[in-house]
Amino acid sequence: MSERQLAVVTGGARGIGLACAELLQKNGFGLVLVDCDAETLASAEQQLGDEATAIPCDMGDPEAVSGLFEQIGNDHGPPAVLVNNAGIALPGDFLSYSIEDFRRVIDVNLVGTFKATQCAARLMIESRIRGSIVNMSSINAQVAIPAIPAYCASKGAIMQFTKATALALAKHGIRVNAVGPGSIDTAMMAGVNANPQALGVALSRTPLGRVGTPDEVAQVVSFLASDSASYITGETIYVDGGRLALNYTC
Repeated sequence: MSERQLAVVTGGARGIGLACAELLQKNGFGLVLVDCDAETLASAEQQLGDEATAIPCDMGDPEAVSGLFEQIGNDHGPPAVLVNNAGIALPGDFLSYSIEDFRRVIDVNLVGTFKATQCAARLMIESRIRGSIVNMSSINAQVAIPAIPAYCASKGAIMQFTKATALALAKHGIRVNAVGPGSIDTAMMAGVNANPQALGVALSRTPLGRVGTPDEVAQVVSFLASDSASYITGETIYVDGGRLALNYTC
């Protein structure tokens, strides 16, 4: 990789993560893509070319995440941008929802974000980089779906984690923000998209009347990562087509 500033994108092999990586690359960053799906990750690396390096990692394993950032620091230098995009949902019936599935979602979505943020911030501080960290939240930080209790809990926690880390890292010039997607055309929404009735329900709750695209989320991530957002920290920006603003009594 060249001497361009470095951006690390977790969950970067597909969907919103890959869209973020593509836009950050277009904006001049060198890339480290991280994902647990090694095969899809290798394909994304090939698609992005010489300015991208792919490193497989299970973001739900704190020791693996520590090793990941040690490798990044040694091989590529400190990141200027971290996008904590890796996340899973594992839907199921609440009354039979297993503690194993609940913990797995929390480990990937929340603990992985904590550990990656901590490791990346240490590298930034050591190199006196006034960096930007962008966490992937969700409208489910504020509204809930009964079939994904752990996912909703993790995203609500990400909103508060973003605020806490923004305060902790402000004195080092590191900004921390989050982006909360609504209904976005990704693999996580594939089941809804394939079911006209379910899609109709989703769109009935979306004032703009359509599903969003990964690139529309990436545009906001890119803005928050850039100097154009230099006075923004601790915020969650929702990319949801107006869903959180909707009042059904209107």
